[in-house]
Amino acid sequence: MFIVVGVTGGIAAYKSVQLVRLLVQRGHDVHVIPTQDSLRFIGLTTWEAASRNPVTTSVHDDVARVRHVALGQSADLVIVAPATANTLAAMAAGLASDLLGTTLLATTAPVAVAPAMHTEMWRHPATTANVATLRERGVLIVGPADGPLTGGDSGPGRMSEPEDIVAAALELASPAPADLDGLHVVVSTGGTREPLDPVRFLGNRSSGRQGAEIAAEAARRGATVTLVAASVDAGVLDTVTAHPRVTTRHVETAAQLGEAMTDAAASADVVIMVAAVADYRAARVSEHKLRKEDGPLATIDLVPNEDILAGLAASRRDGQMIVGFAAETADEDLLARARRKRERKGVDLLVVNEVGWDAGFGAGENTVAVIGDGEAVVAEASGPKSTVARAVWDAIVAARAAD
Repeated sequence: MFIVVGVTGGIAAYKSVQLVRLLVQRGHDVHVIPTQDSLRFIGLTTWEAASRNPVTTSVHDDVARVRHVALGQSADLVIVAPATANTLAAMAAGLASDLLGTTLLATTAPVAVAPAMHTEMWRHPATTANVATLRERGVLIVGPADGPLTGGDSGPGRMSEPEDIVAAALELASPAPADLDGLHVVVSTGGTREPLDPVRFLGNRSSGRQGAEIAAEAARRGATVTLVAASVDAGVLDTVTAHPRVTTRHVETAAQLGEAMTDAAASADVVIMVAAVADYRAARVSEHKLRKEDGPLATIDLVPNEDILAGLAASRRDGQMIVGFAAETADEDLLARARRKRERKGVDLLVVNEVGWDAGFGAGENTVAVIGDGEAVVAEASGPKSTVARAVWDAIVAARAAD
């Protein structure tokens, strides 16, 4: 797609570099229109490097091609991120005082904006009215999120994360297929925590983002989703939990996760175990904090946790599909281990994702292969976790159709 990204004058402009990068990685032709104020935060050279296209800011540049309307006419999608309060007001009033303004007036493409401003500005009646006007005209408002703001303040007004803006904007331009309409999907995400004492636990580095993207994609495709979330990074669930077809249950330990998944799976058509579940828990949990003065703690006795995924597969109903995730460090034996694990767990599909110090857990991107019947690799995907989520659901839909 030909995508125009407008960048206005807020500190959140630094996030839009990643937004542009994500769009380019997905193969889109991205053209950035920064306002003059935004260039005080991020320079022209950065936008040209990120977008791989020349960048201009004036209606007087490239006059022969009538650039001040050509960008808008050519666009398949326009994203404004960050969108300041001043920008929202100008859009609502139809002002065209710069290249971004003329482009927005000249386009008939879908428009998504990601507001970013201090809480007082976001809540001001003028901003509220401007946002309402834009929504009435079909503009998609993404966010803002609730969180830390410039100057130590905190509250609603923080620009949404680039991955969330990209997902929402691309869905606006190319709506997801309704191939999960009427289905109940259960997804687990995050990492379980096994307590050692009231302040310590055994855990892992899972952020929960991949499972959140899997759940969000299911909802976009029409499913009713139950999301069972263990420990996740801050902000990961903000967008998906706001979806009207998503219900979220929060758990902490593997035992709690197993109970919640078993309950939810009773009425599910598809169950996907994305959560990183601890294989072991402490044999004894101290009721009091373990202290150095109490003596050296030579060993921690561990006992195995129940295999939740294998249990779900063993008790599946007719027609129910069970999908597992397996985090594996990359080497030449990765697919062989995944095939053995799929057979051992008894699942319909196994998604193996590469993890390492800088890959998989906690990262914004993922690399996966989906193992199906006959040990075949039925799908592969690499890139942002939203892209991986779409590929996983495409594989699941294809597998269900083949049954």
